[in-house]
Amino acid sequence: MTRPITLPFYAKLSFILVTLICFAFIFCLGKNILTPILMAFLFAVLLLPIFTFLNTKLKFPRHLAALICMIIFISVIAGILVFISYQVTYMANDFDTIKKNANAFILEIHKFIRENFEVSIGEQKKYLDSVTQDSVKTGQAKLGSFIISISDVLLDSTIMIIYTFLFLIYKEHFKLFFAKLIKKENHDVLQDILGQIKVSINNYIVSLIIEMIVVSVLTSLGLWIIGIKYFILLGLITGILNLIPYIGITIAGIITVLASLTGSGEMSVITGILIVNIIVQFIDNNLLVPLIINSKVEINAFVSIMGIIVGGAAAGIAGMFLAIPLLAILKIIFDRIESLSAWGYLMGNHVPRKFAWRKRKIPAEN
Repeated sequence: MTRPITLPFYAKLSFILVTLICFAFIFCLGKNILTPILMAFLFAVLLLPIFTFLNTKLKFPRHLAALICMIIFISVIAGILVFISYQVTYMANDFDTIKKNANAFILEIHKFIRENFEVSIGEQKKYLDSVTQDSVKTGQAKLGSFIISISDVLLDSTIMIIYTFLFLIYKEHFKLFFAKLIKKENHDVLQDILGQIKVSINNYIVSLIIEMIVVSVLTSLGLWIIGIKYFILLGLITGILNLIPYIGITIAGIITVLASLTGSGEMSVITGILIVNIIVQFIDNNLLVPLIINSKVEINAFVSIMGIIVGGAAAGIAGMFLAIPLLAILKIIFDRIESLSAWGYLMGNHVPRKFAWRKRKIPAEN
């Protein structure tokens, strides 16, 4: 009988770090291929309860159950996009009003700068003209790359839908694959890991949807109170963009300010919009995220922020969105493997008890 090989601590640590670095390096190299696959995996986990109900309870064939799930998923996304496009088209009718109010708002800013910083309006316009010319040249140079990026997004979306459909169909096939990789005595641990990953990711995505709905409702209510015309559309856009960490709410605020120019270009309205966004973000960060998100994914804030930054650097917005689910999967795996449990604890948000170091007794000299 072969005895298991025991490695010293520094060797185990080296293997773990090298493995993580290799995974990160592979992801950076193949991000254009891996990102749609990982996004499709998340969507497949979200649709899995519907697929299981259709396949198990209603006895639908796997292909038909997966097809119905995809039709529901695409219908929901298409409905949201149709509503937004319809509202944006309706808003375009107020373009002349937006232009007029924008000019009035810019004039107020010019006067404020002239009165407080003693820079004449003429000098300000000269500076803006030079910046605008440079921006136009840069924009013309990047127009082709923008069109290419739009086509890439459409292609990735199509591939992602296909991957999601295939994940649902071959769910049991992938489970058997993992079972064949691992010894039979560890199958209970594998089943526990897969079950916890499904529950954790499903709860996380559902929590994100709940957070998006609550932020949309609160923002719409706040914009309605201060008299913004397209408050439902702007609230929905804010809720959707809030899913993008850090930069999403900033983009939503800019869009809301621009849309507010359909009614009035007064500074008080723009101040009201900023106040609404600040209040909603305060509620989101201090109530919704701790109660809804952090309760489902037990990852501490330090690891979450680091993961989001690394994900953004590796794969942009998609990487930032994928960071938390991937960290949750890693934590579930680490918690259930004894040699990696310390790393799982490091990633968690457990409140540590006071640790008592054991003092080594030094024998007295004779």
